[in-house]
Amino acid sequence: MSNHKGCPMSGAGATETSDASWHDAQMDFAKDMSYGDYLALDQILNAQHPLSPEHNEMLFIVQHQTSELWMKLALHELRAARECVRQDQLPPAFKMLTRVSRIMEQLVQAWNVLATMTPPEYSAMRPYLGMSSGFQSFQYREIEFILGNKNAAMLRPHAHQPQHLALLEEALRTPSLYDEAIRLMARRGFAIDAACIERDWTRPAGENASVEAAWLEVYRKPEAHWELYELGEKFVDLEDAFRQWRFRHVTTVERVIGFKRGTGGTEGVSYLRKMLDVVLFPELWKLRTDL
Repeated sequence: MSNHKGCPMSGAGATETSDASWHDAQMDFAKDMSYGDYLALDQILNAQHPLSPEHNEMLFIVQHQTSELWMKLALHELRAARECVRQDQLPPAFKMLTRVSRIMEQLVQAWNVLATMTPPEYSAMRPYLGMSSGFQSFQYREIEFILGNKNAAMLRPHAHQPQHLALLEEALRTPSLYDEAIRLMARRGFAIDAACIERDWTRPAGENASVEAAWLEVYRKPEAHWELYELGEKFVDLEDAFRQWRFRHVTTVERVIGFKRGTGGTEGVSYLRKMLDVVLFPELWKLRTDL
């Protein structure tokens, strides 16, 4: 170990020490779990199966597979955060929501990598994609539902996969993360309309004056409602990051395919631009004007 803080040892002595440590290590992985075993790397690294002869298809596959892994983690955190809010346990939820915002940043960067694919490169591999499209991502759809952008019509692309359809139907029927926050505010004494506490959870909440009034009180007296004040800011951070992800998505798609229709039959860029106007937590954004 180095005697100099912040500075690793260098030179022959360090090499000899490292070599000795290496030889002393237990390396019989037939009896124990290795790094690759723990991470199931054989399955993960052999899950890329390009269908075209194009060099760039590997980029396309890896970018989408890694994005799905990040979405899996985001859902793990969002479900847990929603449960924490439901149980009035906000401090753990803060950490989870912060983590999701950082995951969104990773997803933004993933689009930057895909943007290195030029239109001719994508066009060469596009015929091999069939009807496959990111629009069909059931994990992305659950993220939308848990954040409150509910739309039963979005179940249709998943009708051919019963297990995914059942998961999304449950997510559609379950109160969103924001719904649970509004119910929490009611439990803490804010005058929230009854229609916001028990309603048809399969529909988006829409703006509500009583909810905005409650958030305004929280933001005008943050020292008296610190946990809710922090929760509101975590929501704004999350939506800010989500908007950037959406914007980077539409920009990358326009850069690579222009205004062609998507492989799954969607309107492509036109549809994605409409999604930029969706506001997940409207009262938290409106109060900034009203404060």
